[in-house]
Amino acid sequence: MHPTPDIEQHPLLPFLPTEARILMLGSFPPPQKRWSMNFFYPNLQNDMWRIMGHLFFDNQNHFVDTAERRFRQPEIEQFCTNHGIALYDAASAVRRLQGNASDKFLEVVLPTDIASLLEKLPRCQAIVTTGQKATDILRTQFNVDEPKVGTYTSFIHEGRPLRFYRMPSSSRAYPLALSKKAAFYHTMMTEVGMLPNNR
Repeated sequence: MHPTPDIEQHPLLPFLPTEARILMLGSFPPPQKRWSMNFFYPNLQNDMWRIMGHLFFDNQNHFVDTAERRFRQPEIEQFCTNHGIALYDAASAVRRLQGNASDKFLEVVLPTDIASLLEKLPRCQAIVTTGQKATDILRTQFNVDEPKVGTYTSFIHEGRPLRFYRMPSSSRAYPLALSKKAAFYHTMMTEVGMLPNNR
């Protein structure tokens, strides 16, 4: 009989810029041995910050310090603040059943109270999930239909109209080229007014 894995508390605080227009929710960070910075999407093999570099700077390595093999955390935090991107995860405590960050092997012990995050984000107009576990948790908490990948479902929360976008995972385990993932993010960010239509 295998021992029950320890409960792991979320190692980061929510990143909630006051002017944020979107709240991006992953599932849970990878084990810390895989981190290249103390921020969200820290695994150098995760392409979230390459997607953002591609969209906003026409350079997928804009946020990558290739010599040090890490992401440029201060620049990423400033970018998210400037562009109105809040970040957290849909699980606040988990058990890792296989020692990795795969949704399939994460047992959620404590879901994040997503509504409490929204209270701190008065300008937020969209919640973006980047994995199936996060999608399932959000659907449960807000009783909202799951959109197809790359699209959104509209809903009302406490009188506030919101969009729920389901984006492709930025993990390389998700079988889609970076440029195609970036195209989905481009559409979403154009629709919420974060990118001009002509980019």
